[in-house]
Amino acid sequence: MKIAVWLSALVVTLVGPLYAQDISGTWQGTINAGSQEIHIVVKIERDAGGTLQGTLFSVDQSPDRGVGIPVSSMKLQGSRLTFRIEAARAAYEGEISTDGNSVKGTWTQGATLPVEFQRATPETVWKDPSPHAVRRVTVDKDVSLEVLDWGGSGGPVVLLAGLGNTAHVFDRIAPKLTVAHHVYGITRRGFGASSAPTTGYSADRLGDDVMAVLDALNLSTPVLAGHSIAGEELSSIGSRHPERVAGLIYLDAGYSYAYYDRARGNLDIDLVELQETLQQLQPRKSTQDPRALIHELLETALPRFERDLQARQQELQAMPQALLAQASTPMSEVALAIQIGEQKYTHIPVPILAIYAVPHDLGPLPGVDATARAAFETSDAAVTEAQANAFERGVPSARVVRLPHASHYVFLSNEADVLREMTAFLSSLR
Repeated sequence: MKIAVWLSALVVTLVGPLYAQDISGTWQGTINAGSQEIHIVVKIERDAGGTLQGTLFSVDQSPDRGVGIPVSSMKLQGSRLTFRIEAARAAYEGEISTDGNSVKGTWTQGATLPVEFQRATPETVWKDPSPHAVRRVTVDKDVSLEVLDWGGSGGPVVLLAGLGNTAHVFDRIAPKLTVAHHVYGITRRGFGASSAPTTGYSADRLGDDVMAVLDALNLSTPVLAGHSIAGEELSSIGSRHPERVAGLIYLDAGYSYAYYDRARGNLDIDLVELQETLQQLQPRKSTQDPRALIHELLETALPRFERDLQARQQELQAMPQALLAQASTPMSEVALAIQIGEQKYTHIPVPILAIYAVPHDLGPLPGVDATARAAFETSDAAVTEAQANAFERGVPSARVVRLPHASHYVFLSNEADVLREMTAFLSSLR
């Protein structure tokens, strides 16, 4: 099952002054929402065509300070600046100061609040409080990744973020691992400060990106720990290059994109394979005997796909209507490419710790009544437990741990439990 997590946050952004060439850089402001102050960091730059683009970082609200929200549209008419952020259903309108170093205006998101942004200087710019150094590592032609280094002494541990996140999501837990390990984090291509090419999002290619970082850092046999979709990168490396890692840690990441259970299948992965097989039936698409292809479809692929559809239908029937609408929201192009690029991993011959949140703490579900919530929780728990059992049976080298009522972000909701299990596993490798 692919776990979907919907996080909402009050966000705001900015673009700048009268002369577009003067506003590239970092801007900062504060929203006073009642008793809460929300600090905003906005980075402005020009794209290849000279158009200004802005990205908002809400550094107080998100556990991942590396995730930004793009400005949807912006206009500058004289000294009047207006812009919208569709993802937040928000808008800003302000007046640029004569010196070009501030913008004073109003932020509208339901209510209307005054907000003033100041151009950041080297002395005033917001600094990430997490004790890491930041570097970039080239992993492919015109592709470089953001790599965080928290330091520490001992064997290397490399942290890989889930879909939509950056390595900064580990800012809280990473320093606590540095007592006995040198800890790094990698932001995958397409996200945060890493390059965002249009291609290169298959599971093995993303695994190759990680390998390129290991080579650049001269890490011979680190332990890799990944959250959520990063499970596919762990399994890619563990399957193809088991000699390069001392162990793998799956943080609610051992789902079908990380371990494919043939008995259960997976709709997303099997759909891509079925489409490829059907393509081969078209005239001149394949030199293979069509009778063999048809036999494979009738005997294996189509019955398996029918089971996949039935399983997905059961999951969707248990999903409350309010969540179905969110689940139907179109994916970003990068997220879709990663989903299409999922692969089947069945043999991962390295020491493994797999931590599952089961049942999940699903958090607040606005618009969902108690009966619908209970049915959804039961369905989610059954699917997650089935995958945990499959991983346990299919990967003999794995220690599988279940954390009841943890969130999908197990290292945030159950930090002490995760640290305990990780420490024990890492110690066993010595």
